[in-house]
Amino acid sequence: MKHKILTALLFIVVAFTSCKDIGKISSEEAGEVITDYLKANQEYKTARFHFGEIKFNSKNEMIELEKYRALEDEGYISMTLQEGKKKFLSKDSSYVYLIKLTEKANDLVLKQDEDKATVKVVLYELASEKPVNFNRVNDNNAKVTVSLKKTNTVFAPFQKNTNENSDFITKTYRLKQDKEEGWKVVK
Repeated sequence: MKHKILTALLFIVVAFTSCKDIGKISSEEAGEVITDYLKANQEYKTARFHFGEIKFNSKNEMIELEKYRALEDEGYISMTLQEGKKKFLSKDSSYVYLIKLTEKANDLVLKQDEDKATVKVVLYELASEKPVNFNRVNDNNAKVTVSLKKTNTVFAPFQKNTNENSDFITKTYRLKQDKEEGWKVVK
């Protein structure tokens, strides 16, 4: 008798939990869908990074050399001095370095040519302190606007416009309900 009662209770619990209305979505659930999407499809900003044999001789190029040295200190590139000419009592010195990307830079390099690479300079992550705003378009579609906070990578000094006006961006994603998978982001 106990076995039949437990089986009946289990059946009722399973029936009620499986009858959850998947057509409804809350802001928390929308945030979870966006978070899962961002884990698989990371948002980022890119810049071109030059490597190979590079000559540094002017004052502006020496500032650029310091950026490369900072990358070398963190292990993302290796630098070998090919030629160095220190001019006596002059600020005009000339250095030629052979710069190579290391294995540590692999996660941040998207595309690599002979002497240039496209690298990630800023990564965007879902800001947990700002709420998710969403509008239900119809039963199967929703538009979700989220705030993504910026996180600079080690290649951030190589982007052209480093003086940006905010530490976050807002982005709108379109969600569609799939009968088997539930809510998911569509492009």
